[in-house]
Amino acid sequence: MYQYKIVTDSTADLPVEYLEKHQIGCLNLSYIIEDKIYGQGQELEIEDFYNVMRKGKMPSTSQVNPDEAKAKFEEFYQTDKNILYLAFSSGLSGTYNSGCIAANEMMTEHPDCKIVVIDTLCASMGEALIVHKAVTLREQGKSIDEVAEWVSGNKLKVVHAITVDDLNHLYRGGRLSKAAAVVGTMVSVKPQLHVNDEGKLAVLGKNRGRKKSLDALIDYLEEKGARGVAEEVFIIHGDCIEDTEYVKEQIEKRLNIQNFMVNFAGPIIGSHTGPGVIGLFCMGESR
Repeated sequence: MYQYKIVTDSTADLPVEYLEKHQIGCLNLSYIIEDKIYGQGQELEIEDFYNVMRKGKMPSTSQVNPDEAKAKFEEFYQTDKNILYLAFSSGLSGTYNSGCIAANEMMTEHPDCKIVVIDTLCASMGEALIVHKAVTLREQGKSIDEVAEWVSGNKLKVVHAITVDDLNHLYRGGRLSKAAAVVGTMVSVKPQLHVNDEGKLAVLGKNRGRKKSLDALIDYLEEKGARGVAEEVFIIHGDCIEDTEYVKEQIEKRLNIQNFMVNFAGPIIGSHTGPGVIGLFCMGESR
């Protein structure tokens, strides 16, 4: 039994096996397809989810509200009085704020409960990387306050490098402005994005052709100092295995990094990025 429980969100795109192995709690955001709600016990297989999107159905998503967050904290409190909640970026969702409200209510009602809530300002496996670092520190015997201090001091060193096939998914979901999304309508132009210091998605540039867009992601990791800092690279993909294998090979070759965690972009992130997304996440000197 650990001295405290680490909790994150389904937006971290961590494999279920990892969550279970390290006893990590998870707040699940919901997604809706044709008025049917998923994410709260009812799920689509991830390949089916992307096939649905390819057929033109557009999912919408819903943040965790304070009551839902409190219900999960109450569940965790039954076995763990101390909780470290590493939340999805406040620049992309209100889930962090819901967590703060729920944590304050819990600590008022249960004086023996301690919940530390941190806005990771990270998304997808950038958030997962923060969780992984926290898990590692916890297993080294670091206290909840020591881990919280490390996360707060290092979260803006998590590099996010992302390319999508079509920015209109992000525009439709309110994650990018219409002006930024115009890039996504240009034939054969693949936009490059990152998550900035405010925890918001921002367009870095555009590349003509898929291969150039993937190479540009690795260029960005190198530019941000990944070669000297990163111990591993986390990769998400929107049902595009061959592209994932390509970027892995290039990272090994160019950055001399051999450790990876690879997973699908889950339905919450995938609803906004669409099929074909590739995201690379690692520690760097800065974002």
